[in-house]
Amino acid sequence: MGSTDAATAGTTPRNLSYVMFAGVVVIYLLIIQGGGLLLGRISGEDNFLTPRAVFFGMIIPLAVALAFTYVVAAYLGWLRPVLRDDRPTQTWVRVVPIVFIIAIALGIDYSALAEKGWVYIVVLLIATQLVGWGEEGMFRGIGVTTLRRHGLTEGRVALWSSVVFGAVHLSNVVGHGISALPQAIMVSLAGYFFYLIRRVSRSNAVNSTIHGLFDFSLLSGTAILVEQKSYVGTLLPILVYPVLAIILFVKRHDIEPTTTAAQSN
Repeated sequence: MGSTDAATAGTTPRNLSYVMFAGVVVIYLLIIQGGGLLLGRISGEDNFLTPRAVFFGMIIPLAVALAFTYVVAAYLGWLRPVLRDDRPTQTWVRVVPIVFIIAIALGIDYSALAEKGWVYIVVLLIATQLVGWGEEGMFRGIGVTTLRRHGLTEGRVALWSSVVFGAVHLSNVVGHGISALPQAIMVSLAGYFFYLIRRVSRSNAVNSTIHGLFDFSLLSGTAILVEQKSYVGTLLPILVYPVLAIILFVKRHDIEPTTTAAQSN
């Protein structure tokens, strides 16, 4: 809780209670869900099959939510701990971002994207990066920092930040019904993977970028782009979950650095 939570020069870090953090998350969700629904009605499009629909339904509310996230971080004096992570891991944890990058590269439906045109590709890429940077800033940035400042062990920080990340996706029940429940469970697991990417990369940038690209890969092979057929490559990003779950279960006791390594850092 010492140097890791140091604020930018001349700024005294503020504290954030669990209740206040929950309030921040609720506002964040309202911006995305409420803004997306409102702007979707204004634009007259109820799907994300055109650049206009993605711009109004995703980019605008997601950009506002991202700005809100970092305004909160700046107000709290937490920009450094939100953007950087001073807690190292063992070197092998690099396998987590490597597996994600391979799955993303192989899982993108390039032919479907080509059919949509470069404008749509750019707009969707921007939208998914806004998702990645916004969610990682809120949950791996502000969320992890909040839990650490409350004195939780790093294992509990990883657990509860991931559980919260999954739980908030239950808000998708508004548009997706009961299918939001299994999605929330999968998202919790993904949250743990992104937490490890943040730790091993020592910043919040790599996990944010990979998060956005992972969503981009998934969307490129689902009904959003492939309206009448499925894309088999979509299975590759999905396989990330069991593959990494098995690896991390086997290596779960070897994530934190040794005592000597920890002291040297």
